[in-house]
Amino acid sequence: MTCDTLWHNARLATLSGLGLGVVEQGAVAAKDGKIVYAGPQADAPDAMRRVDCAGRWITPGLVDCHTHLIYAGDRAREFEMRLNGATYEEIAKAGGGIVSTVTATRAASQDALVASALPRLDALIADGACTVEIKSGYGLSLDDERKMLRAARALADRRKVRIVTTFLGAHALPPEANGDKDRYIDLVCNEMIPVVAREKLADAVDTFCEGIAFSAEQTRRVFEAAKKHGLRVKLHADQLSNLHGAELAATFGALSADHLEHTDEAGIAAMAKAGTVAVLLPGAFYFLRETKQPPLDLIRKHRVPIAIATDNNPGTSPLTSLLLTMNMAATCFRMTVAECIAAVTREGARALGILNQTGTLDAGKDCDLAIWNVENLAELVYRMGYNPLHARVWNGQ
Repeated sequence: MTCDTLWHNARLATLSGLGLGVVEQGAVAAKDGKIVYAGPQADAPDAMRRVDCAGRWITPGLVDCHTHLIYAGDRAREFEMRLNGATYEEIAKAGGGIVSTVTATRAASQDALVASALPRLDALIADGACTVEIKSGYGLSLDDERKMLRAARALADRRKVRIVTTFLGAHALPPEANGDKDRYIDLVCNEMIPVVAREKLADAVDTFCEGIAFSAEQTRRVFEAAKKHGLRVKLHADQLSNLHGAELAATFGALSADHLEHTDEAGIAAMAKAGTVAVLLPGAFYFLRETKQPPLDLIRKHRVPIAIATDNNPGTSPLTSLLLTMNMAATCFRMTVAECIAAVTREGARALGILNQTGTLDAGKDCDLAIWNVENLAELVYRMGYNPLHARVWNGQ
């Protein structure tokens, strides 16, 4: 077999299996955008084009599995308020928080949303990201949620990147709901989800299950509607309190439960049984100056897969670097280097339900590569504000 391109004279972190899958003298071959070989260089196939990597490391292209990348405006003023002592809950109750972004996002056109998101997406791509999940949730009406999801899909036409979309209509209560959460959840379940599913605008459905957002019972209703319309689910779970969101997510076979700072052992055990990925978000933890860490020891004890993500959003994690996210996860949560690298590749793909497509260097998967100008993989986690990316390959290009 002759392949299209062979990247040789490289060190590989294939992420196959459970570890990093290191190959010291390795090569990756691609044909028609797919990996056809990743392993020892001595066994590599012939290629029409050869790329000498000069001993650099190759990992799978990075995966950011939790972002709110599409929005208008910013919340720098709220950041200043928080520095002066206001809490997340106080800002939300004063009319700030998510609802302030809803106002700006509703006023923006789809083209304007795409234009404002591109610099954020470009920053992620420059860090080696080949896959980015994007949630809606700042529209909170059928038309505005559809506008957000279409803007997210449009980004894939503007950049060489895989975009995965998530419908987050149950993110906050819009002002016109007049405090009636149950009535708004009726709208989400009976009007929004059917249209989003029919128009194939989202790959999954998410909910913010929290005291300042929606209850466990309201979340259950959203998940039942999603299941009815053939959409997978994930959950913002147990970030500020333990409403047993992780356990509820697991009951529905959720792809992931995200945040998890207040999750108890019963929730973690349920996730393990269901195969639900734990997505930790150190950017929000850092930005909000939280002190309650996610239960990493319990997550490890029950062998729940761990992903990390930027949680890019205007209010609580305006972070656009997976490299810095890894450093934060190691520093704030005490994750290991191997855990961090797996968390933004293999486990990020698992959290999106696309591990069959990307996330590891295995034959048959899309040829998504990040080539790093480092001597040791620990440098990817160790450095702060430094980008050692040498080259990024998406679908073999």
